[in-house]
Parts: sequence; C-alpha cells; structure tokens
Amino acid sequence: MNSILITGGAGYIGSHTVRQLASNYQVVVIDNLVYGHKDAIVDSNVLLVEGDLGDTELVRSLFTEYGFDAVIHFAAYAYVGESVTEPAKYYQNNTAAPLNLLDVMNEFNCKKFIFSSTCATYGNPIYVPIDEKHPQAPINPYGQSKLMLEKILMDYDYAYGIKSVRLRYFNACGASQDAVIGEDHDPETHLIPLALMSVKGEFPQLTVFGTDYPTPDGTCIRDYIHVEDLGRAHVLAYDYLTSGGDSLSCNLGTGRGVSVKEIIDTCKEVTGQEVPHIYGERRAGDPPELVADPTLAKEKLGWVAKHKDVKDSIQDAWNWMEKAHGGRYAK
Repeated sequence: MNSILITGGAGYIGSHTVRQLASNYQVVVIDNLVYGHKDAIVDSNVLLVEGDLGDTELVRSLFTEYGFDAVIHFAAYAYVGESVTEPAKYYQNNTAAPLNLLDVMNEFNCKKFIFSSTCATYGNPIYVPIDEKHPQAPINPYGQSKLMLEKILMDYDYAYGIKSVRLRYFNACGASQDAVIGEDHDPETHLIPLALMSVKGEFPQLTVFGTDYPTPDGTCIRDYIHVEDLGRAHVLAYDYLTSGGDSLSCNLGTGRGVSVKEIIDTCKEVTGQEVPHIYGERRAGDPPELVADPTLAKEKLGWVAKHKDVKDSIQDAWNWMEKAHGGRYAK
C-alpha cells in the first residue's frame, strides 16, 4: 500500500481529502494545529502528527519511517488581510517552510507533489472566465506566497525531477455530505458560513461589501466549489502523477458565477429563515467577478465538479452546522 504524507491535513480542505484517501492508502498527516482540528481526522487508520514543516528533523524522521510515495501539501495561512499586515508570517510559513519539505522529498527520492494553490495568484482578472494562461499578478502577500511556491516547484521539477500538480482553487465551500466534518475557521471570514452563522445567531449580521459593482445585481460574483469536489481533485492529481503525468497547473471551479445576493437568497431557501445582513462599502482589492475556466482539469485529470449548484454546498454546510461538533454547533 502506497504511503502519502498530507501536510495541513487537519484543516478544512485537507481533512476532506484525507477521508477520500484513507481507505486506499496509508495516510500520515502532519499539522501544527494552529488552524486545524484534531477531531477533523475521523479515520482511525490515519496517523496525525502534531508538528511544523520547519522542523526538518521531524519531517525527515517521518520519511525514514514511512517512505512516502507522494506529498499533498495543504499547510498554509490563508487570511488575506492578515497577510498584508503580517507578511513575514506568510512568507515564512507558506514559502520558506515548504522548502524544508521539498529538500527532504528530494533526499528520499519522493517525486510527486500536489499543491493546494489559489486563484489569488491571478490578482485582479483581466478577463473571465479565468484560464491557466491568465497572467499571475497577486495583489497581496498571501497570493504572492502561493505564487512563489508555484515557481519554486517548477524549478524543482527542472533540477530534481519532482513533478507537481498545482491546483488553483476558487471559493471552497460546503461540508461532507454525511455532516461529519465541515468548515470551522476561527476567525471565520467566508461568506457562506458567515451567512449561516447569522441565521443561527452566532454572528450578529452579515455585511455585504459593495452593491455598486458592474454585475447584474451590483454585488460581487464568485465561483463556489464544493469541498468534496476539491478533495476528489487531489485524488485524481495523485493518480495523474502516478501514471507518469508531467507537472501542470489546473483551476478548480464550477465555471459558474454566483453573486453575494444570490448566496443570501439561497441560504434563506435552505434554512427557511432570513439572513440578517447590512450593506457596506466595497473592500479594497475585491474584483467584481472571479470565475474559473476548469477545462484543463477535465482534460488532464478527468475532473469535473459534481456539485455545480451552490445550493448543494449550502445545504451540506447547514446540515453540518445543525449537528453538534465539539459544542460549537447544535440544534
């Protein structure tokens, strides 16, 4: 049985991917648990190691013991605003720390790397939908830190033969369909959980940032992709590299845009309750529209989003919130 190291596997997208891999592979998760959750690792055969990628000796000891066939790398800080005020934190964690990991991979002849990247590497879009040929010009340190690692991976492929699939997510959302794991950030900044938390009274009221964008209803449009679809993409990327595929970057999205107002309306439809909200000014750096062209992921990985209707994602997120998880959410 092949062994896979998953960094940041106790986080939101990582934990959903772990569940999809756990039955077929030996999975080891390394997570510093700054933002991850121990109880998000629900498969008893998955080993969770609490540690940091900057600890080279720990990483080397894991490779020595398990002889990993591949690495799936989720470990990153992902708060855009914080990255602007604390760029050192982001460049250290998102760019510098993975260099230790890559060097240990090279030492142990582990040549497959699947990277959790982001559409933030594109910056403000010149055109939509955004394909992989779109210029990459990040507008914040978070996006820069991810783009830097993408470039490092290309250099490591040329020099050391480490093949990588760089998966550029659009807006992750939803929860597992069995409501076992879901989105649990602290602080929470994403639209759908904030809207649902407002319904539950756990968040005072949602703020809609900007109503004068050049979009049909004046609010921002985004491409919302179900977290289980994202997890499946990582499994397919592993299969692709295992079959000898070359390095590539792929967008992960539905190819469909949904506005903030449409999200609020759908949350009301799912919950049967109004979403308390107010209207505020635009946030600096928020583009009017971000929508993926996911064609390449279909062509190269055989991946297509199964949950193209955002209502599916909102329903799954609500189902998860309606269950008790460590005392945070309950009916």
